[in-house]
Amino acid sequence: MLSLPTHVTIKEVGPRDGLQNQPAEVATEDKITWINQLSESGCPYIEISSFVHPKWIPQLKDARKVAAGIKRKKEVTYAALVPNMKGLEGALETDVDEISVFMSASETHNQKNINKSIEATFPVLKKVIEEAKQAGKSVRGYVSTVFGCPYEGHIPVEQVINVSEQLLSMGIGELSLGDTVGVANPKQVDRVLTELARHLPMDQTAMHFHNTRGMALANTLVALEHGITTFDSALGGLGGCPYAKGASGNVATDDLVHMLHEMDIQTGISEEQLKNAARFIQSKLSAPLPSHLMQIINREEEHCE
Repeated sequence: MLSLPTHVTIKEVGPRDGLQNQPAEVATEDKITWINQLSESGCPYIEISSFVHPKWIPQLKDARKVAAGIKRKKEVTYAALVPNMKGLEGALETDVDEISVFMSASETHNQKNINKSIEATFPVLKKVIEEAKQAGKSVRGYVSTVFGCPYEGHIPVEQVINVSEQLLSMGIGELSLGDTVGVANPKQVDRVLTELARHLPMDQTAMHFHNTRGMALANTLVALEHGITTFDSALGGLGGCPYAKGASGNVATDDLVHMLHEMDIQTGISEEQLKNAARFIQSKLSAPLPSHLMQIINREEEHCE
């Protein structure tokens, strides 16, 4: 095994990416309570919502209320996803710390997700990034379908490089590469990251794995061996993409943190407080959380009953 980092930054995306595809509406006050619990657990970064039109993502229609209601800690970065200038206006009005923009390496997925071609998306995001930075905000860029697309299948790495280089040239501070439908495998992750390292700054690169086929932690280990030290995750394994049929949840924050701690890689996050936060949000949903930790907890609680 190659040398591994001693510390990893976990970026909690559950309140946005985790909840956006939930069929049952989660009350605004419950979202606020949950985000406050995540803050107290030691999560250094929380993506609290998305400023998209409620017609597209009804679950996140309360983004302004959530942003206004949470108890902010100085050591935590509170971020929000925005699709365009209208979304940016809402995010700036609520004074989030960081703006996230997004697009796909797949032409078809980009059309489904943003309703624009890849080329037509660039000028929109360029303006958002410029305005956000002028407002004093840092900007993060998501690239979806890096390892495969539900519509096009295999995505050539050259397309990933093109989109990534364009976003970096616009001034984003960090690039998050997404396995949107959870099709990646460790050998593929190794091959793609080896190629990307020839073109992109790995110290500005994060990974965003989904666990559709149960390989997210294995893929994380490969990324760690490539020197990646920032990972997106969602507590309990929440998640899914409305525009990527078959995509299941993100790699679970609780499982990821446990694995890293067992490997003597520090995160600054309390596993015990994560458990409490996971129990809380599970109680507000219509189904049990899929993470391994929550499966254990749920079995233990059923046995006690």
